[in-house]
Amino acid sequence: MTMFAKRMEHVTGSAIRELFKLLGDPEIISFGGGNPAKESFPVDTVRALCDELLAREGSVLLQYGATEGYGRYLDAYIGYLAQEKGICAQRSNVLATTGSMQGIDLICKAFLDPGDAVLVESPAFLGALQTFNLSQAKLVPVPMDAEGVMTDALEELMREWRPKLFYCIPTFQNPTGKTLGVERRKRVAELAAKYDVIVAEDDPYCELRYRGEALPPIKAFDESDHVILLNSFSKTLSPGLRVGAAMGSAPIIRKLTICKQSADTHTANITQAIAAEFMLQGLMKPHLESIRPMYLERMNAMLDAAHRYFPRECALTNPDGGLFIWGEMPEGTDMLALFNRAVKERGVAFIPGEHFYCREELGKHTLRLNFSSEPVERIARGMEALGGLLAECL
Repeated sequence: MTMFAKRMEHVTGSAIRELFKLLGDPEIISFGGGNPAKESFPVDTVRALCDELLAREGSVLLQYGATEGYGRYLDAYIGYLAQEKGICAQRSNVLATTGSMQGIDLICKAFLDPGDAVLVESPAFLGALQTFNLSQAKLVPVPMDAEGVMTDALEELMREWRPKLFYCIPTFQNPTGKTLGVERRKRVAELAAKYDVIVAEDDPYCELRYRGEALPPIKAFDESDHVILLNSFSKTLSPGLRVGAAMGSAPIIRKLTICKQSADTHTANITQAIAAEFMLQGLMKPHLESIRPMYLERMNAMLDAAHRYFPRECALTNPDGGLFIWGEMPEGTDMLALFNRAVKERGVAFIPGEHFYCREELGKHTLRLNFSSEPVERIARGMEALGGLLAECL
């Protein structure tokens, strides 16, 4: 048999992708995926916008488009997400992407050679870890505390490893739900300039804030053009639209555009246009205001149930937004083995935390819980079942 490329040697299947096979079973209460609630999808509005857009410029939207993106979408993104966050940008600073995952992939193609060091939060988003592994990068974990990545440790690792890239999710981080404070955000931008490191700032959850004040992105403090901001509408509008954006300096965006040309030519015009109209017609903010209370209710239901049913030895994060709660059991707990028991014996699923670490020996006692895709009554029932199993294992 013809051999696979060397880059495939240490790449395994996604634990989350395997979990999706369970989601078709209505008897399984799933805290495992990262799906937005199906109740949050603005189906009627999207249907009306599609009719309007196709009547107005159907022949344009159904034709090939510019790799850089549909102009109306780029302008809407700049006005809605960049300027409101204190970032000065033009079209040359923005590239439409097919979800923010494509942005990560394009950054890898543009910047990484095999063996280059990449610093990642520990734990970090599984999809990003897999993309870096496919690029044959050397992954180096950066420790986190309650406020997110520790910038003193980050500087030490930058000095030691001279990495090409630092990847982070500073707001409602996946998997932990933690949010990086303003002073640390400023420090990350300073360190990027000092050590000549590209920062890939992945920010798909920033608008899913349920309490507290919004924070400026790291990109807002970027005075040296080292930060690339990635956004996505997958969690706020619909993952099926596959619309996101990368924002950075014009030279960086030009390189990413060249990489994108050979990947998919361009992101679908019609889905870019739908996202653009949500922003330009003032539909986005009311939509977000309509879904945040539902997510807050579900998050509180999960935290309340954990307080009632989980053993006190299990420490949980208490995020201000996003879709995830992170749990840590005592060292020595095997959460992967408990996952199999939870599904088979209790009818509840979660993600064992070890999948979010770049080193095999880390995180075996941790777990990620998602609260967005189950209604309140099933959350309470699932947390009771899972809490009983956790208590039993202790």
